[in-house]
Amino acid sequence: MKTLTVIEMQGCPYCANAHRAIEALRGEGGSYADVPVSFVDENREPARTQPFAGQYYYVPSIFADGEKLYEAQPGHSYETILAAMRRAFDSAVAG
Repeated sequence: MKTLTVIEMQGCPYCANAHRAIEALRGEGGSYADVPVSFVDENREPARTQPFAGQYYYVPSIFADGEKLYEAQPGHSYETILAAMRRAFDSAVAG
């Protein structure tokens, strides 16, 4: 199973929706409950974002094994973020 890396920023409403989506997916149980997620706050831990430099502009951005799976865009709804997070979880589970 792959670990998902979520680059986020405190106070970001899209990041809050990503956390909400993760909680919803984990609440479904099954293999989603076991998906490891590592959160990196862009402002608090800039050194941890260096491996992803130049690969994203907006947060949240989701990566698995260095591959970008999703990057939020202005105006993305909770439903859009939930669908993207589900695809990311499916990718993590598939290994």
